[in-house]
Amino acid sequence: MSATEILNELPKLTEAERRTVRQKLSELAAENEDIALCNQAALEGAMMLDRMEEEDARRKKR
Repeated sequence: MSATEILNELPKLTEAERRTVRQKLSELAAENEDIALCNQAALEGAMMLDRMEEEDARRKKR
């Protein structure tokens, strides 16, 4: 089913059904946000390790 088909069907839903749809969309958005936050945290951690390794390498050269 396409997004256009879904949007065309929304007016036919009862208020309770629309509430269920909104809840599911909210849950999906939260999952995506959680994944994005985890990815960002992993990236920041990797960048921090890179900086620490570079500093360590500079110290060893002295």
